[in-house]
Amino acid sequence: MTQPIKAAAEHIASLQDGRTVYLDGRVVGDVTTHPAFARSVLSAANLYDFQADPSNADLMTFASPKTGRRVNRAWQMPRTYAELVQRREALVAWAEQHGGFMGRSPDHLASAVTGQLMGLKLFQEYDPARAGAYWDYYEYARDNDLFLTYVIINPQVDRSKSASDLAEDPMMKIVDEDGEGVTVRGAKMLGTSSIMANEVFVAHLQPLRPDEVDYAISFAVPMNIKGLKVLSRKSYEQHAVSEFDNPLAARYDENDALIYFDDVKVPWDRIFVHRSPEMCRRQFHDTPGHIYQNYQAQIRLSVKLKFLLGLARQICETIGTVNMPPVSEQLGRLAAEAAAVENMLWGMEAKGSMHGDYFVPDRHAVYAAQTMTQAIYPNFINSMRELAGGALIMLPSSSADYNDADLARIISSVQIAADGRDSLDRVKLMKLAWDAVGSEFASRHTQYEMFYAGAQFVTRGHSFRTYDWAKTRDLVNVISSRYEAPKVN
Repeated sequence: MTQPIKAAAEHIASLQDGRTVYLDGRVVGDVTTHPAFARSVLSAANLYDFQADPSNADLMTFASPKTGRRVNRAWQMPRTYAELVQRREALVAWAEQHGGFMGRSPDHLASAVTGQLMGLKLFQEYDPARAGAYWDYYEYARDNDLFLTYVIINPQVDRSKSASDLAEDPMMKIVDEDGEGVTVRGAKMLGTSSIMANEVFVAHLQPLRPDEVDYAISFAVPMNIKGLKVLSRKSYEQHAVSEFDNPLAARYDENDALIYFDDVKVPWDRIFVHRSPEMCRRQFHDTPGHIYQNYQAQIRLSVKLKFLLGLARQICETIGTVNMPPVSEQLGRLAAEAAAVENMLWGMEAKGSMHGDYFVPDRHAVYAAQTMTQAIYPNFINSMRELAGGALIMLPSSSADYNDADLARIISSVQIAADGRDSLDRVKLMKLAWDAVGSEFASRHTQYEMFYAGAQFVTRGHSFRTYDWAKTRDLVNVISSRYEAPKVN
């Protein structure tokens, strides 16, 4: 009998696996119930309830070619433009459930792994055994609709030196191997969503020297494997005053973490690249993997910008400035930027091409969007701050202020909305806005959107390398060939 579509209860149960998570100097017993993580874990789990709803099943899922079980479309390998669009519509629907604030929702790593396996031939040419292990893992992850996270960069210690040049090297590397597998030791980051993920995919995106073979490995292991330690950053969920005061942090703090591999033994059937610096690079950039993972990120960001745009307009309506020419001009610019990001998505798809049997978004269009949005997002947030002005500061200290009748009366007398909403709804809106643009949670999101794809010089470098410069040269030559340079005596 075919398994039912994965739903919230199945995912929550899968996280009660004895994983080792540290927060505030202590081991967290159960991430599904701990006050630092429980509501965010539930938000992630509810994505599975959304896809399991019979009214959403066709939109969100497709039948596994191996088992027949319906799984999320993020695992789908589109063979046509129409299938790519169908897949994108599912990813948009998921992002709308969290307003785009879960940057490492389950569809992100599913997209990365699926994209890499569209280049299976590359892995087969590299090593048939590793290729077989990776394909088997893809089918296992897909057919169980796993939530994966990844750690693909090293801790930020001394970026002026290569990993092997450091006197004290904390980077994860191979320390032993035998017939059963490979033992690794050291740290990787950023582990976003590792708290709520089933497994972690490990790779090396940063360039490696040819002799740095000990670092050159790619694999996937369960989050509860012996020796794996998750060192969580501060939990914004735990420090949220209340859902009313911090509605985003209280529900969508997907968390980030340093992941330390304390002599973790990885079996050979979970190892996809072994001691090959060049293949570590190629698994991302010579397959559709890097394109699919960043295409997903732009899909999510397009939803997030729509959410922020709607929030910006409601702020202006509430404080009575929406029809002032300078304000409508600002809103018009923000609307243009949000629409441009969405239009770039459609451009990626329309300019897409076949990679073997599969349809892939246009490579340069993806990198162009990344380059643009790294600058758009912080400017978007700053514009919202300007539009809101003091409205985001003149707020009750917390929802507890309403427990005092006299304080509630005073608050109601000053929190007056121009758009007809009552005083409490005005405060609710502004609390939401502050959590989106000004709180510690919001600050982390600005940093995330600026750097999740790498520093700006990295994304601009991708854009430089993938642009069709030959076409520009031809255009210049067409014009310059129509006239001659003066003759020199």
